[in-house]
Amino acid sequence: MNILNIDEPKKALANVMVGEGVRIFNFVNAYGCSIDDNSKIGAFVEIQKGASIGKNCKISSHSFICEGVHIEDNCFIGHGVMFTNDLFPKATNADGSPQTEEDWTLLETYVKKGASIGSNATILCGISIGENALVGAGSVVTKDVPPNTVVAGNPARIIKKIS
Repeated sequence: MNILNIDEPKKALANVMVGEGVRIFNFVNAYGCSIDDNSKIGAFVEIQKGASIGKNCKISSHSFICEGVHIEDNCFIGHGVMFTNDLFPKATNADGSPQTEEDWTLLETYVKKGASIGSNATILCGISIGENALVGAGSVVTKDVPPNTVVAGNPARIIKKIS
């Protein structure tokens, strides 16, 4: 098993800021982002520029953390979780020219401390998932998730509160 162990704190690795004790498995595509201390990034994960991963997080394989996603400390991201950052994505402008960064609006998403997101969930942009919240596997999250709640479904709805 090939694992990249980063032991130098806050070391820039191919323009990625990597904290102490971070473990990155094979086939990860990360650029222009930050991954804080003791977090673990599974195989086949993409983390785009401007994204941030806090301390002690686990990002499971095949997940997509796009630009504008901010994951705070102690969060769990299950296998195949997909984040978005544009509510109206298009490849081209009305005149047929390819879109550039100037042609769309980035909407940031925040996953607060201690939150967990189950496998294959889709998280639409511009929302916040509250502290210690749990998103059920396969859910489609379209609006803010309050702290200490469990949400599930499509669209995700509050199932119960966590004490």
